[in-house]
Amino acid sequence: MVPQVLRRWLGGTSDTRRRKRIEGIRARLGLAMAVALLPFILLGLIQVRGEYLQQIEALQTDLQTSAENSVRDAESTFDRVSVLLGLIAPEGKSFDCNGRFSGIVRAIDDVKDLYRFDTAGRTVCASNTQSAEPFAQVTERWWFRSLARGESHRVVALDGEGENSRLILAQRATRPLGGFDGVLVATIPTSVLTPATNDPALPPGASMALFDADGRLLTSSQGAAFAPAVPDLKAWLQSQSSGRSEILRAKGVDGANRLYAASRLEGQNVYAVISAPSASPWFWARNNPIRFLMLPLAAWLTAFAAVMLASERIIIRWLDYMDRIAAIYARGRYTIRPVQAENAPSEIRHLAKTMDELADNITRRDAALTEALQEKDALLREIHHRVKNNLQIISSLLSMQQRAVDDPAARSALGDTRQRISALALIYRTLYQGEDIRHAEAEVFLTELVGHLVASESLRGPLVKSSIEADPLNIDPEKLAPMALWLVEAISNAQKHAFAGRGGELKVRFRVNGDTSTLEVEDDGPGMGEANNGVGLTLMTAFAKQLRGTVSTTVAPSGGTLATLVFQTPKLEEHTAASTF
Repeated sequence: MVPQVLRRWLGGTSDTRRRKRIEGIRARLGLAMAVALLPFILLGLIQVRGEYLQQIEALQTDLQTSAENSVRDAESTFDRVSVLLGLIAPEGKSFDCNGRFSGIVRAIDDVKDLYRFDTAGRTVCASNTQSAEPFAQVTERWWFRSLARGESHRVVALDGEGENSRLILAQRATRPLGGFDGVLVATIPTSVLTPATNDPALPPGASMALFDADGRLLTSSQGAAFAPAVPDLKAWLQSQSSGRSEILRAKGVDGANRLYAASRLEGQNVYAVISAPSASPWFWARNNPIRFLMLPLAAWLTAFAAVMLASERIIIRWLDYMDRIAAIYARGRYTIRPVQAENAPSEIRHLAKTMDELADNITRRDAALTEALQEKDALLREIHHRVKNNLQIISSLLSMQQRAVDDPAARSALGDTRQRISALALIYRTLYQGEDIRHAEAEVFLTELVGHLVASESLRGPLVKSSIEADPLNIDPEKLAPMALWLVEAISNAQKHAFAGRGGELKVRFRVNGDTSTLEVEDDGPGMGEANNGVGLTLMTAFAKQLRGTVSTTVAPSGGTLATLVFQTPKLEEHTAASTF
């Protein structure tokens, strides 16, 4: 169910649908929920940080404890060596002390060599005379001077440099009355004092070392973790002497971040330092992906999916349902009712009820409008029919008057007037007989008008053949009347001047050329004559102005006359088109 909800929220495959999904309520609600649920991830990160700090604090405690344990181990070794030096002090001036010292060294693992120096720094006795050569200038050693002045009783130091360096424990020899009687020195193997790192409380990669008060490395289990990369080591070691146990954060020689803890040997200028890798929060997080990322992300995804599922079931699916109902209403189908919304939340039910009432109101309004429109249409058709009848009555009266008049000019004038009235009557007949009384089809109207005009004169003279070519165009009565009257004048002129006594061929063409339209009347008569002047041409010009057009009379290709009307193409009003729905 959850993947289905996520797929529906992400949208369909088409670009249009995906864009609608992104801009829709699902995407916005999902984004809002994602932002609102971010505290889950933030809380997880805070918890992870707390765990990391707890682990670092525990690591620091373990380091400090291990350093103190190392101090106790080193002190135990130094104490044993110091006791040994005190016991052999009387033997340092006896006969064959070299042999005795050699025997003691072979028997004890904590000591590598034993030496006895007098007050002048001369070697009195040595377990290995060859190894005593580096002590030729022992009086220059700081530890010798410190013991000679009585500043300390025992000193642990790193003597020599490079490969000749050795870890020594030097102890002051005294006379019975307490005077300085030389120095006893024991060299201690570094393997004996190398701190152990097998403490299970220490993390992998931990190392230990011993330093003197000047920050010089005495011995270590892993030199790469210590100096010279540790900055201000001397100052930090001296701060441990004041009783403050501070953890040092620095980089080892290998460049890795490490933690350092130190503890001073009691009564000695020797410090045990323990080091362990210090992982950054991000490194720790990478090593703990489940706690750092998976759990917060799982909590966020669970909450997000739950909220989106609830919103899908409670809100989104009902909005989709109402959207489909609204789309059906938009297509004019108001018989559909949102009956499924009865199980929706109250807000959706209220919306469905409102849409239901809206559909009922629209249905009733449409029925009323349709009925009113039908009544209006019937009334208009009746009006057009009566106007047409009245015009025909007038035309009949004029025809009767025409037959009673003897003057040819008067008979012709009455005939022209009767044709104009007949043309107007034909307009109304075309309107009330057509499917839409608001406009007439130009092709149909022109065909009937030309046929009527030609037929009315066919009984009084030779035969006239007519042809009509017209483009389809719907024209309202306001524009149709001047166009019809212009056509009556043009055909009357042709009948009077081109076809009188001979007959001929009449061609009527109507072309729609975008914003302009052209109406042409062509005859095959003898050419332009009196048709170029007179009342007919004056009326044609007047009718053209009503159409915002122009009139021209030229010689036709057949040798006859070509009358042309060019005017703006009539446009139906928008409300007229909209009223047909």
